[in-house]
Amino acid sequence: MAKKGSIDMVAKALVIIGGLNWGLVGLLNVDLVRLIFGSIPLLQLIVYVVIGLAALYELYAMTKK
Repeated sequence: MAKKGSIDMVAKALVIIGGLNWGLVGLLNVDLVRLIFGSIPLLQLIVYVVIGLAALYELYAMTKK
């Protein structure tokens, strides 16, 4: 088994956090990113983009296995 690097672990954590946030949005209409960073729309955007990039990285990593 290949040793997992820091980028892999961070990407997995971000994808899990993003998935939990979307689950809360779907079930309870609660967006944690908006609650935490609601007063700073640019920061909200950055968080969503970083989580999206982490998901793309995970897709890439899955195809390389």
